[in-house]
Amino acid sequence: MHRYLFIILILFFIKTSHAQVINVETLRKVTDSAKWTGSVSLDVGLIKNTNRILKIDNKTHVQYNDKKNLWLFVNDLKFEKLERNSFVNKGTQHLRYNRKVSEKIKMEAFLQAQYDAISEIDFRGLAGLGPRFKLYANENYRFYLGTLIMYEYEKASDIVPDRVQEDIRVSAYISFSLFPKEGFALIGTTYYQPKLSGFADYRLSSNTSILFKITGGLSFKTNFSYIYDAVPVTTIPKTQFELTNGLLYTF
Repeated sequence: MHRYLFIILILFFIKTSHAQVINVETLRKVTDSAKWTGSVSLDVGLIKNTNRILKIDNKTHVQYNDKKNLWLFVNDLKFEKLERNSFVNKGTQHLRYNRKVSEKIKMEAFLQAQYDAISEIDFRGLAGLGPRFKLYANENYRFYLGTLIMYEYEKASDIVPDRVQEDIRVSAYISFSLFPKEGFALIGTTYYQPKLSGFADYRLSSNTSILFKITGGLSFKTNFSYIYDAVPVTTIPKTQFELTNGLLYTF
């Protein structure tokens, strides 16, 4: 089910602010035999709020799974052109490894690098390690809990000169994948990431995708992402969210 993904077209794109969240759960593939899976997407959007923005988003995902080990790599690049010919770039590279310990437990490690001009982040590097628990899983319903310790290095853009932070955070998440009937899927993940030295500095993010099968391998997809950063860089809003609709082709 959902062995390969290729997003061929974004029909509608509604965006009220900028959020950069990778929902790894929507990229994990459960396969019976194939070890290598992956996807490539190209999204184009025209946004009108306080500015007129042309957005191009390219995402590449590759996964290897031999039932004992899982390697997952995501490369997500965004380019935006604002009015008055100013340009904004965002990008994320994410590498994750899972090692099966038992039927209910896996050890999980990840590395992530990102930059985000909208959020005034010149570079953010993350590295995390911890267990992933299978709470419940059958053919139609899956629930997981992850509890990782994460190192974070963050350098702000020139708007805040010489702002560099190094922190240790908890990265706890709960995820679900629901397939209650043929042709419908609901996949969601919520992350809570407080700083160990002060829990008042935390991030809360959520990503939910709904898919409706149209015909064959073609489905309609709605995705909602939300992020709250209690201590963002400079005057960046604490709350950011994004709603997208499009077509999904699976094969």
